[in-house]
Amino acid sequence: MPEGQIRKAISGFYYVKYDGGTVRCRGRGVFRKRKITPLVGDWVTYVQEGVEDATITEVHPRKNELVRPPVSNIDLALLAVSIVEPAFSSNLLDRFLVLVESHHIEPVICLTKKDKANEAELQKAEEAAAYYRSIGYSVLMTSIDEPGLIEKLQPFLEGKTTVLAGQSGVGKSTLLNTLLPNLSLETGEISESLGRGKHTTRHVELHELAGGLVADTPGFSSLEFDTLEKQELGSCFPEFLEASEQCKFRGCLHLKEPSCEVKRKVESGEILQTRYNHYLQFLQEITDRKPRY
Repeated sequence: MPEGQIRKAISGFYYVKYDGGTVRCRGRGVFRKRKITPLVGDWVTYVQEGVEDATITEVHPRKNELVRPPVSNIDLALLAVSIVEPAFSSNLLDRFLVLVESHHIEPVICLTKKDKANEAELQKAEEAAAYYRSIGYSVLMTSIDEPGLIEKLQPFLEGKTTVLAGQSGVGKSTLLNTLLPNLSLETGEISESLGRGKHTTRHVELHELAGGLVADTPGFSSLEFDTLEKQELGSCFPEFLEASEQCKFRGCLHLKEPSCEVKRKVESGEILQTRYNHYLQFLQEITDRKPRY
């Protein structure tokens, strides 16, 4: 039976790309009973049932999957975080990083709207970028309609399936419009009273770009650590993971344990205090999370 990849999902239909084109599919009726939900990015087997319609009969095993946005088999996450409008939030960025690290997805940080930032705001963003680069992350700073942006991103995107994610209003749709002008995605204005943007992307779709695939995804309004366990959180902070090899106790949570290398590096300034503060906040959220049965 033919196979392909789901490139778009909208209104109960899945648009599957195969060697000869694209076919519109529905999922098997038994999927609901088995709690199987096909996702954009899934590789699937389908049965043709007419010129334009088909039924997905099998969803192949996934490398990973995200719930918000609902995509699978992601290699790289391009995390759009604004410098201004809304103001840069290291807490939000760290939440995104923990989420993608927990799914073993390579993150690339894209700080947007540098053209709208003043000197002090740019300096703050540059200082943040320098630290994140020092712990191994790739960081780009971009402006709206920046010439040569696709060339700057191509080394990251080529041959990979990338999710473009970020809070509402940071410029994801504008960024994708710059990369793929023919999309003409609707962009929303920032709500000054709320300090956040309106959701403008209505479905998930994979677009061919720079030798890879990019998913345009709905904006996030919040991030919760629904499945991450507290013992796993430290491994989602690269500098903590490296330092923990020198901790006295295996499984150290970097709280009150003696001879903790992470706490030592925080005290010496080698690890940012704000990163440690965020770690403690996230750890408490996980600890307080209601158990699922």
